[in-house]
Amino acid sequence: MRIGSLATALPSRRYPQEILLQAAHLAWDKHLDNPPILDRLFRRVDVDGRHLCLPLEAYPALATFREKNDAWIENARELGCHALRQALETAQVKREQIGALFFVSITGIANPSIDARILNVLDLPRHVKRIPIFGLGCVAGAAGIARAADYVRAYPDQAAILLSVELCSLTVQADNLSMPNLIATALFGDGAAAVVVAGGDVPATGPKILATQSNLYPQTEDAMGWDVTANGFEIVLSPKVPDIVRQHLGPDVDAFLAENGLHRSDITSWIMHTGGPAILEATADALDLPKQALEASWDCLRRIGNLSSASVLFVLEDYLLRRRPPPSSYSILAAMGPGFCSELVLLQW
Repeated sequence: MRIGSLATALPSRRYPQEILLQAAHLAWDKHLDNPPILDRLFRRVDVDGRHLCLPLEAYPALATFREKNDAWIENARELGCHALRQALETAQVKREQIGALFFVSITGIANPSIDARILNVLDLPRHVKRIPIFGLGCVAGAAGIARAADYVRAYPDQAAILLSVELCSLTVQADNLSMPNLIATALFGDGAAAVVVAGGDVPATGPKILATQSNLYPQTEDAMGWDVTANGFEIVLSPKVPDIVRQHLGPDVDAFLAENGLHRSDITSWIMHTGGPAILEATADALDLPKQALEASWDCLRRIGNLSSASVLFVLEDYLLRRRPPPSSYSILAAMGPGFCSELVLLQW
């Protein structure tokens, strides 16, 4: 099993963090007891700018959940089509070899799901198995690769596609002055990524997927997720998340590597989800890594913010295109998300 190709897509509108901060002040200063807290939050997330699917001035007009979700459906289909087309153009697979399409998103809902709407636009086989997955959040980029690998392990003459589309800007709650909502407004952006995972009998030159592992941490479901309200998705984000990462990630990685006859010292590169500064710092602490070991993740965070499930796929693209590890070396690709849980993928280049 190998990564056959990967392509990312960002909305054409990119706003510097200072412009987004000005918009936040305009919306919330008259409601906040301490408006300068916005300046501290926007600086602390270490983001230079983010891409938004709509013009900045269009967001105040989205008053209801339906209006936000309708915008999500339209823009998710468009951005997802773009990412998927690019991935298919660079893959070595034939269209008739595509057996499954996994679609992941946490920022909107649709029925028919976005994957069906995209298949109706693109020239893909009508017998493709569709697996839309909702609820995994930030972990879904890594989990999606793992589930696609599970599929092609069973069908080595086929390829599976993972498509992630996250339009986080459409989940911002204008009337929610909670700290989690303010942090999310400073941190999250919009984007999409598509990965073609090739079975063992399908030509591909990307890294091998050697093994995967899922980890669920009991009694932590209140750490991250959504409260679904009449106004849409209200973020749940506990300050204990970095502590959960520090407590669990190191032992889980060590056990996973041991099962595959490896140790941390055998890992050349760490392809980690860009959860935010606190999460990246906790990740480095948990794995006893210097900050430069996560340089690709920090760079993606600065350039585009946190894109939920798509984030780790943007980091993987950075390694595929610019930071190519040495041949035969090992990488860990990992993300964490609601549940609370983690997903680990062992790659070899």
